Amino acid sequence: MLAAIGTAAGLFSGLFGVGGGVIIVPLLILWLGFGAREATGTSLAAIVLIAAVAAITHGAYGNVHLREGLLVGVPAVAGVIAGTHLQRHISTRAISLIFAALLVVVAIDLLLA
Repeated sequence: MLAAIGTAAGLFSGLFGVGGGVIIVPLLILWLGFGAREATGTSLAAIVLIAAVAAITHGAYGNVHLREGLLVGVPAVAGVIAGTHLQRHISTRAISLIFAALLVVVAIDLLLA
């Protein structure tokens, strides 16, 4: 099951630039019964490898704008710190609902684009 989750995450990461939160977290929760916090932490550990390989591969194709990536990534560190702190202070049910709402909003936005 973990190999299937990893393969799906890698495929979606290379294809769409997503994989961790969108693929790994729901599958760890649904297929393997992980809690939301454990799924998030496990996903983040896996993302390090997935993102590095995907970025290197896309870089080889000339698809990476390093300056823009840094302008997004560096401030994102503050978001990671804030989000991790916030996650520890809200219920796992609230985390799941917020995540589901985010996915619905993104799906609607993509359908309307």
